Amino acid sequence: KDFIGISGVGKTSLTHLIAHSEPLTSPGWTVGCSVEVKLHEYKEGTQQQKTFFVELWDIGGSISHKNTRGVFYTPTHGIILVHDLTNRKSHENLKQWLMEIISKDGKDIGKGGNDTDFDPEQFLGATHIPILVFGTKLDMVDEAQLLKMHRSSLLGSIAEQCGADEICLNCHDTRSLAAGTTDAVKLSRFFDKVIERKYFSKESSFFSDKRKFVSPFTSPLNTPFNSPFGASSFASPPTNLDTVAE
Repeated sequence: KDFIGISGVGKTSLTHLIAHSEPLTSPGWTVGCSVEVKLHEYKEGTQQQKTFFVELWDIGGSISHKNTRGVFYTPTHGIILVHDLTNRKSHENLKQWLMEIISKDGKDIGKGGNDTDFDPEQFLGATHIPILVFGTKLDMVDEAQLLKMHRSSLLGSIAEQCGADEICLNCHDTRSLAAGTTDAVKLSRFFDKVIERKYFSKESSFFSDKRKFVSPFTSPLNTPFNSPFGASSFASPPTNLDTVAE
């Protein structure tokens, strides 16, 4: 699953929070790529409940790495778009990230190379990849700003355009994704969709390589490690915007 967003938006802190349910006290710049692993209960509370490994790939966002990041985008079974609630440009750049993922090699694919021609709805319809949007640094936004952002979202945020859920949170607050909360349910529902794409869609590698998995529901407690997501990534979009290190 790919986590994407410009440098400094808090991808490393968010990855750590999701994987370990605790804040990262001293995050730093990601050089290259780092990977976290989380256990997820698919269809929790139902007869179909099974345990899966989720790989979270945190990819460095330097613009100098733009042409090499594509190696981390295959396969992609889910995308988490990450932006900084205090940095409007970080939200606007998310379209560029969707373009980068679909091109796989960092090259622009908009009409005539213009990213403004990129249509998130078309991307979603063509790929059927589950998408979730995170807005970080909620603790640094006052109520007036939140109201303004809510109004803007009604006018066409990236989440609205992609038909995706959005979670706004403070990555240093362990209660942000506490079990039973609305945001935790959104995240769990997203992971379920990613697993379903991996094993039940036409793009599923399970159907193309049955030697790899005995069952579409393989418990990591009884078998060698095989993530249902393949490569999952936190990344950063091409931008010249100066950002603050986490």
